[in-house]
Amino acid sequence: MFVDKAKIFVKGGDGGDGLVAFRREKYVPEGGPAGGDGGKGGDVIFRVDEGLRTLMDFRYQRHFKAQRGEKGRNKSQHGAGADDMIVRIPPGTVLIDDDSGEIIADMTRHGQEVVVARGGRGGRGNIRFATPNNPAPELAENGEEGQERYVVLELKVMADVGLVGFPSVGKSTLLSVVSAAKPKIGAYHFTTITPNLGVVDVGDGRSFVMADLPGLIEGAHEGVGLGHEFLRHIERTRIIIHVVDMAGSEGRDPFEDWVKINDELKQYNTGLADRPQIVAANKMDMEEAEENLASFRERAGSLLPDLEILPISSLTRKGVQELLYRAADLLDSIPQAPAVEEVAESGEHKVYKLKATEDDSFTITRDNEAYVVSSPKIERMLKRMQLNSHDAILKLARTLRHMGVDEELRKRGAVEGTIVRIADFEFEFVENSSYY
Repeated sequence: MFVDKAKIFVKGGDGGDGLVAFRREKYVPEGGPAGGDGGKGGDVIFRVDEGLRTLMDFRYQRHFKAQRGEKGRNKSQHGAGADDMIVRIPPGTVLIDDDSGEIIADMTRHGQEVVVARGGRGGRGNIRFATPNNPAPELAENGEEGQERYVVLELKVMADVGLVGFPSVGKSTLLSVVSAAKPKIGAYHFTTITPNLGVVDVGDGRSFVMADLPGLIEGAHEGVGLGHEFLRHIERTRIIIHVVDMAGSEGRDPFEDWVKINDELKQYNTGLADRPQIVAANKMDMEEAEENLASFRERAGSLLPDLEILPISSLTRKGVQELLYRAADLLDSIPQAPAVEEVAESGEHKVYKLKATEDDSFTITRDNEAYVVSSPKIERMLKRMQLNSHDAILKLARTLRHMGVDEELRKRGAVEGTIVRIADFEFEFVENSSYY
């Protein structure tokens, strides 16, 4: 089963917690703090592996979480950082942030890597908080949480030549006779529901990859039929071979088929209209094919005078070798790079700058008998601090005083014993200036 789209959850590893510890050697009086920092959490990294062809693995595993960093150690030792998690993906995969719709990266080259979820920083140990006024702090930080997000993976088949055309015009049969690929072939529409790739040996030392893509119908650019499930793949091909049932065996007009398919390609992506195209006039072994071909050349020539039209029969293989030679010549004349411009990896171009001052703004609301303080700065601080020591409580109290939170609470009517809630923590308001 071919899978060309998947939605997964990724999370970078949390940073390790810092440690509160002190030197206790026999001959080191007043040894001081010796708690080390926690290690960094692992990143989740996507790496292109040219040996993969589908997103099948993501049907069974949809959650990817990197390991967290180790806790800090005594004797001022850092905790070990966690190993990065490497997720292998096939070339041609586009990574999209599910929440924002932003394209994270367009992965096309073997070995190409991008960090999708960064691990959190390790928390600082108490050795980092020593000051002349407090040489032995009992204060350390928790590790920072790793980045988490939902990511959509879209695979666009990467082939040199793409076969397009209405259902049942002979695309799969053509691929089966020019390569070792064995696509499913049947006398009904949409026999091919997934892209098939085959390596074509031209016979003169040249070769290329050909993709038999699911049949198009009118309205495909709006999602009708296989719609976008097909159209996303044609963007990667360098040239297009437009297979037309010149015998009109389905009761359709070959010229109208050609016009409709080109219109669908243009409405989906205007750049596809400029893609080099060869018309393979198929089923020339059937009746009325020669008459229809003459009419097709005349009508199509009035629209595109330089359009190449090569008569073939996939069944008898007549004209097939000439088609392969022409396709190889056309490929030799255009650049080897993907036909569409790669999307810039946003992660490589963003610049993050540390602000000189943090936002000290806060809001206070009333919830029954409790006052609720909301402040991004304070909430971040509570996540990082280990509130199990007297020093940590004093640091929080000093921060609230300097930000003006306690003064604003008094103005709102807070008195001794009033409950104050910040994030998931509840405190009693204390009128004791020595605490600050």
